[in-house]
Amino acid sequence: MIPPIANRFVAGESPAVALDHVRQINQRNVGAIVNLLGEHYEERPPVRSDAAEYRAIAGDIAGSNLDACLSVKPSQLGLDIGEDVFREVLEDIVETAVDRDVFVWIDMEDHTTTDATLDAFEDLAREYGTDGSDGRLGVCVQANLKRTRDDIERLADVPGKVRFVKGAYDEPADVAYDGSDRVNREYEALLEYAFEQFDGGIAVGSHDPAMIDHAIDCHDEYGTDFEIQMLMGVREDAQYDLASEYDVWQYVPYGGRWKSYFYRRATERKENLRFALRAIFGR
Repeated sequence: MIPPIANRFVAGESPAVALDHVRQINQRNVGAIVNLLGEHYEERPPVRSDAAEYRAIAGDIAGSNLDACLSVKPSQLGLDIGEDVFREVLEDIVETAVDRDVFVWIDMEDHTTTDATLDAFEDLAREYGTDGSDGRLGVCVQANLKRTRDDIERLADVPGKVRFVKGAYDEPADVAYDGSDRVNREYEALLEYAFEQFDGGIAVGSHDPAMIDHAIDCHDEYGTDFEIQMLMGVREDAQYDLASEYDVWQYVPYGGRWKSYFYRRATERKENLRFALRAIFGR
């Protein structure tokens, strides 16, 4: 059972509880990106188990008429075992989701997984997507990686969505920019390129008000469709406020492997840590 202190950031341990949370935020005009917590599997049984749950929850989403989609991690689907395993498992999930009209996001992990992730995304997006639409599949790119400018040029005509984030992994200096100011400038430049060159399908994955405002300015200038994505438990009042005017989605994690995820969320931002401490000490 997830303790109350973690409920701010994790929807629950079961799909049913997670979908109850989805219903609640849907009532406030916020969509849900549902993620079963799990990563870096080196054996096939947990890969098969999580894949089966993703296929099942795609059916639950479709059958309940919820405004929700899925988000999966490559290392959760067997990338650490082999790229062939990852490809096979991902396609099974995507095929099931497409049959049920449920969108699938592929999360991005550290830089060593980027090529395999983008290759799988592009192949499946072209197979299952439709030219001139946002397709059935989305992928995440990270502004802190020096390669990302080239990557988004490659992705500009792929029939899918692209989520832009700053990047949360501690990457080597030869592949990543150092310092928040440098990453912020790159993030803004990537958004400008995307809003000018993409037909749509831009997802702004950020809690930074300056980056969100920049995206809105780009939207006003170019008229390109976009959405805003934030994490469950982080700036939720802002999510609901923005949803009155823009397309807003909340990343909703659930599952038994919640402890490490909660620790990261609670310690990555000062206000999150203050929330956790108040919950522990009753202040």
